[in-house]
Amino acid sequence: MTVEIIIVLSILALTILLLIFEVFRIDLIAILCMLALGWSGILSPAEALTGFSSNAVISMIAVMIMGNGIAKTGVMNSFAGFIIRISGNSKRKILGLVSTSVGLLSAFMQNVGATALFLPAVLNISKRKKIPASELIMPLGFAAILGGTLTMVASGPLILLNDLLRSANLKPYGLFDVSPIGLILLATGVLYFFIFGKWVLPKSKSGNEKVSEQKKLIDTWHLPFKICQYKIPDKSRLIGETPENSGIWDKYSLHILAVSKTKNVEYAPWRNTLFKASQELALLGDENNIQRFALDFDLKLQEKLDSFQNLKNPSSAGFVEILIPPRSSLIGRTMRELSFRKNYAVEPVLFFNGEEQSTGDFSDRKFKSGDTLVVHGLWENILRIKKDSDFVVITPFEVEKRNMKKAWIAILCFIAAIGLSIAGFPISMSLFSGAIAMILTRVIRIEEIYQSIEWKVVFLIAGLIPLGIAMQKTGTAAFLAEKMMGIVQGGSPIILLLIVAMMSTLFSLFMSNVASTVVLAPLVINMAQIGGVDPRPLVLMVAVCSANSFILPTHQVNAMLMTPGGYRNVDYIKAGGGMTLLFMIVVISIFYLFYL
Repeated sequence: MTVEIIIVLSILALTILLLIFEVFRIDLIAILCMLALGWSGILSPAEALTGFSSNAVISMIAVMIMGNGIAKTGVMNSFAGFIIRISGNSKRKILGLVSTSVGLLSAFMQNVGATALFLPAVLNISKRKKIPASELIMPLGFAAILGGTLTMVASGPLILLNDLLRSANLKPYGLFDVSPIGLILLATGVLYFFIFGKWVLPKSKSGNEKVSEQKKLIDTWHLPFKICQYKIPDKSRLIGETPENSGIWDKYSLHILAVSKTKNVEYAPWRNTLFKASQELALLGDENNIQRFALDFDLKLQEKLDSFQNLKNPSSAGFVEILIPPRSSLIGRTMRELSFRKNYAVEPVLFFNGEEQSTGDFSDRKFKSGDTLVVHGLWENILRIKKDSDFVVITPFEVEKRNMKKAWIAILCFIAAIGLSIAGFPISMSLFSGAIAMILTRVIRIEEIYQSIEWKVVFLIAGLIPLGIAMQKTGTAAFLAEKMMGIVQGGSPIILLLIVAMMSTLFSLFMSNVASTVVLAPLVINMAQIGGVDPRPLVLMVAVCSANSFILPTHQVNAMLMTPGGYRNVDYIKAGGGMTLLFMIVVISIFYLFYL
């Protein structure tokens, strides 16, 4: 063992300890590791800083930009709505559908790209179903990584594998030869979270969880938030009535958020709107009052909110407080005189004049300076009120600027970038070209790309890449592998498989999975010869096990998801530890029974 190997092993051990105990932020730990390798003389300054120009970092930046571009078009919100319609309120079904979808997609594109594509939809589902993002995002990332084992073009190690086999005069594998292993691994990952998710996934800490503005507003004013959809049958007594005549505000204390027939939706219908047969109503209020209103008018409950999904989507609609300022021209006038619903398409829910709080029908109350209204509506409609100087909207909200006209352009840019990488062009060049194409086609503005990049992830990956280079340059990786080879002699094939799986898993945590495959492949071939077994399955096992990177967030996918999921290193140790163990058990069993 040389002095250089001792230094590298010391830096490796210290980095692992710092990551496990979270002494510093994860990106700072990576930078400290990089600087230690430079100042110790193990790497030259150019080698220590090479991570910032690496293919992995450039690819990561590119997929972040493209992911944001696609999110801006609203395409993945439609996918989120589709998942919600199928799964209903079942978190397990949502997990299963999303994980399976991203895993299968990762069979034919880079798992980082697949993750970036699905992340906006998962965040949207989290908001709409009020499921903590931390309970959805990690399974998404794990499934994307596992999906990289489905075909021989799904990940860098598997793409490289056949070249390594040919150079050793061994027969290459076909495109789908690895698929049985990948499908079992993907199913294992999905079932792992399906069964054990509630124990291994991090829970949101109520003390640390930021309360949304909507939750604050609902709790402060005790607002109703139950939205139900009913259909007006042909013989309903509601036909021909108007909202005002039906008593929906005074008698039932309910609010009609929208009326729909076919695809035409009228939000906050005017008080003189006539109800018609086959119309669908979105009703807001106490559930008992809604049921009483439905029973009195023979309305038919519609289980799925197909027509009014956006009303239940926090990114599309919600409550706001509106204040009447001192110099407003509305002072002394009423909502009836303003035709408030007709002109603004939002539903007034509550009126407060500083002393008295009113619900129901307060259309004839005259506005005074300082009066407060609480309304519910689409953010785009509330934005019109915000621009009106007669009102002051005091609840912060954000209108998602979606440009569906650019959706197909964004998707084509993304597919073209993935297609170029699958065709054999450099991944970083292909993905970055796709990102620039989105800028040139105005899917995303160049000013927005800097906000799209999660710099914490960039510094994490760039800081750890030099560690892999140092392990190769100093012979540390070869030293560790050769020491492991001594255990194989005279041992059973199961021991050989266990050693190969452990080495591949360990190396992939701190080296790029391609680099670990390059280092281990020739050593594993020698190990196979010592053990008297066919080397081809062992080399394939190295490439497959390079995906077993769950126990620390050093894989590009896991690193990218740390911030949106709000994860800490300990969260990956907890959930990833079980997944790592299951991965090894499955892979070792399959290779022992069917490949050796």
